[in-house]
Amino acid sequence: MEQYRLEESQLTSFCEYLREEEKSPGTVEKYARDVRAFFDWLKRRPVTKKVAFQWKEYLINAQYAPVTINSMIASVNQFFYFNGWAEYKIKPLKIQRKLFRGEAKELTREEYIRLLNTAKQLKKERLALLMETICATGIRVSELRYITIENLQKGRTEISLKGKIRTILVPDKLARKLLKYAKRHRIAAGEIFITKNGKGIGRKQIWAEMKKLCKAAGVAESKVFPHNLRHLFARSYYRVCRDIVKLADVLGHSSVETTRIYLLSTGQEHAKYLEHLGLVC
Repeated sequence: MEQYRLEESQLTSFCEYLREEEKSPGTVEKYARDVRAFFDWLKRRPVTKKVAFQWKEYLINAQYAPVTINSMIASVNQFFYFNGWAEYKIKPLKIQRKLFRGEAKELTREEYIRLLNTAKQLKKERLALLMETICATGIRVSELRYITIENLQKGRTEISLKGKIRTILVPDKLARKLLKYAKRHRIAAGEIFITKNGKGIGRKQIWAEMKKLCKAAGVAESKVFPHNLRHLFARSYYRVCRDIVKLADVLGHSSVETTRIYLLSTGQEHAKYLEHLGLVC
């Protein structure tokens, strides 16, 4: 089997390809990071089927979480396909479907409220509104750019991402709050969540600002990141509508299986279900 050596130009071309495929900036960054990790581990050795398998073993021995390993494998496999090296495809780990999620990472509604109140007390109005916007609509961080003056006035926004267009309704109360914020800060048109330079706020900045709230709010850092607000929206929405297909459409998921992951109960809740079975005499 032919051997190949990895070059920086290949990673650059791969990232350009992902952008042309309309992958979100966050997705492109994630793929690039995973392929870069493979590059660094490889240390200029040629790529072979055996070496690709050894990288998988390295990730396992380094005690990466199984889900993380499969995610990194998927990125590298995509890179292989892009270069026409499909024969080097790495098989992902077989992971049993989870029945519940760890409590250490699940953000509760009460903790979310504490984060909001803390942001307000610290006069972080933009951050508080940003968190409310994600949690009340279920949008991704990368979709915040669609929250504009024009769309708020209509009460809805059309989001185009990953080749799909979906309509998101903005709750009236939230729209009014955002428009008042924009008026006070003299934002007459375009995006609401912008920096002093008029540019959209980056994912890393949002993440960092949220982490700074943790200690004062009494919420574990492991629970505080933008995507967890989307998870909280999903669980709250499902409790009301009980329609997983509709929820998948709202979230922009291609597969209901992805949506199902958002709805996993905690281990504590799962234990309560078992107790209610009444099968221990």
